[in-house]
Amino acid sequence: MVLNRWRRITSDALSGAANMALDEALFHSVQAGISPPVLRLYRWSRPTVTLGYGQRGARQVNLAACHELGVDLVRRSTGGRAVLHAAEVTYAVISPEGSTSFSASILDNYRQIAAVLRACLTALGLPVELATKRLPHQKRRTVEKCACFVAPSHFELLCHGRKICGSAQKRENGCFLQHGSLPVDLDLSLLFSVLNCDTDIGVAEGRALLAKSVGWINRWAPQPLTLDQVQTQLKRSFEEILPAIFYDDCPTAEELKQAAELEQTRYAEPGWSFRKGAVR
Repeated sequence: MVLNRWRRITSDALSGAANMALDEALFHSVQAGISPPVLRLYRWSRPTVTLGYGQRGARQVNLAACHELGVDLVRRSTGGRAVLHAAEVTYAVISPEGSTSFSASILDNYRQIAAVLRACLTALGLPVELATKRLPHQKRRTVEKCACFVAPSHFELLCHGRKICGSAQKRENGCFLQHGSLPVDLDLSLLFSVLNCDTDIGVAEGRALLAKSVGWINRWAPQPLTLDQVQTQLKRSFEEILPAIFYDDCPTAEELKQAAELEQTRYAEPGWSFRKGAVR
């Protein structure tokens, strides 16, 4: 089997709008056949809530708390639920469907990337397992009253029964983009404050409830880990698990130009983040 060559792009910390714009520009390059598949690893210059593509922003996020606490808001092009990004390593996998690295099956691709993440977390000393089915309906409803992203979906990872990473996909014209994140540390009080919770409990009680459902790497790592250490291991795990050959690269001038245009005209625009069913 001839392995695909993949670009591996490691970015500096950017704003939420800039991160989402660059991912979309890279997606367009891969989709058009201009670029080989891409693995992008990145971070966030400010705490940011990203909304799933189809979510209603005002329903999911406490806008006043975001403004007061300095948390940005941006809508992703991928689906899923609201996620708070802060002290984490985020990845974007962008690939044609049906390649030597990925099939045309949504679940198979989730499973393959989950295997990479599982290898990464295991190497970091965390006992993780795949969530092969969703929580029972009543328990899921209780969890989701406090946070929209803590209930595990198929092939997401659990540590000590808590969801430790999430993912979401966009698929279009034979190409897919999967977003996901590995939280190294997590401020549960901030998470509870910025998401609209269908509950009248206070921050302390909300934090305790979230702690029963969501995890982060340094909660269970044998010794505290840095973002750099987690990112290095994630790179290594992609190399070990994914049938691909990676080479380090940077976005092209044209990709950066397109990303700047997308940031200005879409992702930095409040109209994009607060509409439902925005045109891709």
